[in-house]
Amino acid sequence: MLYNQILVRFGDLTLKGKNQKFFLHSLYKLVALKMEGLNVEIEYQYDRIFIHLLNENPDLVIERLNLVSGISSYSLVVSCKDDLDIMKEVALELMKEVAKKPTTFKVNTKRANKDFPIHSMEITKYISAYVLSHHNNLIVDVHNPEISLNLELRKGVCYMYNTEIRALGGFPVGVAGKGLLMLSGGIDSPVAGFMAMKQGIEIECVHFESTPLTSIESAQKVVDLVKKLAKYAPDNQIRLHFVPFKELHQALLKYIPESYNITIMRRMMLRISSELAKRENCLCIINGESVGQVASQTLGSMRTINAVTEFPILRPLCTFDKQDIIRISKKMDCYDVSIRPFEDCCTVYVPKSPATAPKIEKAELYESYFDYSTLVKEAVENTATITLSKDSDLDLTLLGLEVREVVKNL
Repeated sequence: MLYNQILVRFGDLTLKGKNQKFFLHSLYKLVALKMEGLNVEIEYQYDRIFIHLLNENPDLVIERLNLVSGISSYSLVVSCKDDLDIMKEVALELMKEVAKKPTTFKVNTKRANKDFPIHSMEITKYISAYVLSHHNNLIVDVHNPEISLNLELRKGVCYMYNTEIRALGGFPVGVAGKGLLMLSGGIDSPVAGFMAMKQGIEIECVHFESTPLTSIESAQKVVDLVKKLAKYAPDNQIRLHFVPFKELHQALLKYIPESYNITIMRRMMLRISSELAKRENCLCIINGESVGQVASQTLGSMRTINAVTEFPILRPLCTFDKQDIIRISKKMDCYDVSIRPFEDCCTVYVPKSPATAPKIEKAELYESYFDYSTLVKEAVENTATITLSKDSDLDLTLLGLEVREVVKNL
């Protein structure tokens, strides 16, 4: 038997009160965008979406659904008319397909259509008895069954399924506004961007490139990571801002004591990010920091770095274990890109003994050693922006120029 529909559940979206219509409309739109090009028909109901497969490969539909934030779970279903004689035959056929060897089972019935004349418990007993008497491999176990046969009755239709598959959860991308993701070429920041998107935040990305002090391959890593993140965006596209950081980078190496180099570098990056966030109408700045993971991510360091901006800084990974971050990175298909051996400006000149509890007063003193405000302004003005899709074929390593010049000429 071929499943003919996929039932999609919303989770927390139905608890949004007066804003519920906005959230649901955003989810409907996102699902429709992700289903483009597939042979399906989408039916929207108050608390469900039904995707009619129309002979489409369900694996392709599921692959797309796994990119949609705001979905709680989904199930492959067989639908039939809400007639007991028809339902019992469909239930038997489904169980014969999924239970090829002796196994325990249980029937669960949800009567969403209260006009149906028979109550849920009676339907459960009737279907269970019929399936049990016509299937030799089944034993009833109402407490811990190996297989559940779930029936959901709606007006004129009964939907049957065996499994409920967990989806991304969260909220549809965009409902929470837009944030600017500080994207390095490492493992953490792409995962932070994904986690923010999963909670409804549309993202733009900013990367600080120092070619030729750093290799162009490090910038290519960022391009490839944005392409991975773009799969989760509504239109499969994300804007990437390349900030020319070479002049500031050289000034930091020249004027700032080594122990404070990373602290002040991060303060400069945050100043630039704040200006870009204002320009791009972002409501927050997002980064991949996790408390205590490196010297610049102690609470003391975060406080000193944060002091240069009034923007809220979101750190989706702040309490995550590194192995948890790696697990998500692999699931996103970002890990192999992130571990390419090309370093960005945050890692290529890491001091031997960075300050773990830097003071705001000392940071401000060291910053007074050079005219950083002019360099920050120039970096913002000369930032180059490109829009990348999941299918973009941009290869910076083939073009042989500084990144900003490449992007300007595209």
